Amino acid sequence: MSESVGTSDSPNGRLSIRTIAMPADTNMFGHVFGGWLLSQMDLAGGTHAYRRASGRCATVAVEGMEFHQPVYVGDELSCYTDIKHIGRTSIAIRVESWVRRHGGNDTQVKVTSAMFTYVAVDDLGQKRQIPREE
Repeated sequence: MSESVGTSDSPNGRLSIRTIAMPADTNMFGHVFGGWLLSQMDLAGGTHAYRRASGRCATVAVEGMEFHQPVYVGDELSCYTDIKHIGRTSIAIRVESWVRRHGGNDTQVKVTSAMFTYVAVDDLGQKRQIPREE
């Protein structure tokens, strides 16, 4: 079930999104807004859920959001996703966010993580069954 790779010193899961933090994403202190970071994580987890569920999924819960380090303008943000549980209609995905600091070396720093739960939905927004893996 789990697609985990990595250790506590390296990302767990598969790379699902990579982007750069821009000035418009920050507060007056130069740190990236937590909401921007949360949205990037949701995009990453949602993309993984979409692929596994073979279609649309809706975010229904975010649990255990922990901010370990700030994200700054110019940091390269990478979100890694790891499926933790697949139910009849829902998928729980652990999302970890790591950054490479702007102007720094290739060392990645874990900045946040959370568990996202998605529900597979049909075109009318009704729950649907997730296909079994073959």
